Amino acid sequence: MVKFNIFYRGPHKFCLPVFLLTVGIAIFGIIMVHSASNYNAERLYGDAMFFTTKQIIGVILGIAVMVLCYFIDYEILKKFWLIALGLGIVVLLIVFIPGIGIESYGAKRWIGFGAFSFQASEIAKFCFIIFAATYMARFKDKMTTFRGALPVICAGGLMCLLIILEPNMSITICVGLLMLTMLLVGGMRLKHLLLLAIPAVALIPVLIILEPYRLQRLLAFLDPWASPQGEGFQLIQSLYSLGSGGWFGVGLFNSRQKYSFLPFSESDFIFSIIGEELGFVGCICVVLAFALLIYYGFKIGINAKDRFGCYLAIGITTILAVQVLLNIAVVTGAIPPTGLPLPLVSAGSTSIVMFMAGIGVLLNIYRQSTSTYAAKFTLDFKRNFKGFRQRKNLPSIR
Repeated sequence: MVKFNIFYRGPHKFCLPVFLLTVGIAIFGIIMVHSASNYNAERLYGDAMFFTTKQIIGVILGIAVMVLCYFIDYEILKKFWLIALGLGIVVLLIVFIPGIGIESYGAKRWIGFGAFSFQASEIAKFCFIIFAATYMARFKDKMTTFRGALPVICAGGLMCLLIILEPNMSITICVGLLMLTMLLVGGMRLKHLLLLAIPAVALIPVLIILEPYRLQRLLAFLDPWASPQGEGFQLIQSLYSLGSGGWFGVGLFNSRQKYSFLPFSESDFIFSIIGEELGFVGCICVVLAFALLIYYGFKIGINAKDRFGCYLAIGITTILAVQVLLNIAVVTGAIPPTGLPLPLVSAGSTSIVMFMAGIGVLLNIYRQSTSTYAAKFTLDFKRNFKGFRQRKNLPSIR
């Protein structure tokens, strides 16, 4: 029987900026969830603190899990890489079981046991990160071939298929972008990556056409005023919310759009309420906070002591960055509307706990980090572009 230590007993290095940014954004999220939800919570549940209480519990649990993950040696995850993959697939399958899978607004995305429920895809995407990071670290020499990268492609593709069947196109896109990014940093050649990415991008219009509601959302995105009381309603109300905020906003707790005008104001469209109450300046502050957190996440990955830590940190940071970018793009009308929470801010305990657990892993990777691995990772990453430089007669990057 193999024995191993769960807790890392090395030096107590601590990345304070990452911890403070994470907790600060989460506490800010509690305030904004309360502001965005108190009216609807009182109207629907008879308790203005309904969503706020759940958010507070989620943040407290998230902080506890984050601290725990800081002390647990991240290398322990390598021993459970296949279990993580199996768990991710199983939870995505369970949502289709009648009586266990919870359907809401025509989508089966949640698993419920009594009063307890969680979103399966939030767990699955972090399970994929563990599997992909372990495989790429163990079989690093095979990642330069398409056949060698197939296990990661198949695992990511299967998860994308199960998520799109829920249906949940936004998380499908997130997992797809996550997979492509991890394959890139894992050493997959650029030509192979393009062979994979081009069909995936071409599949998006097909998925939109196959589902009438997605096509309606696309048409509403192109011209929301063509159906101001239909599919275009949410985007119009979101733009009203952002526009009325001006430079400095109408003031905290003073939003007007939250009074049943803007659907999902406490979750997918909470950034619109932030824009209305805190204005353009408030939005920029939130974006900068996320940008700093993402910067530190990638920096931790580049300076990790080994390949597994590097890939794990890059994966965690990538899914955070992708969700932030897509959420803000949706509420500002840059891409067609789709349901996607703003990490650490939107209402939803599963998302908060999982992201904080991921950041706890980042903190543990930083705790064990060295500066010597950065050069090795940089060389691996640049290898993808070696052929391109030679064909274009570009100077080598030193």
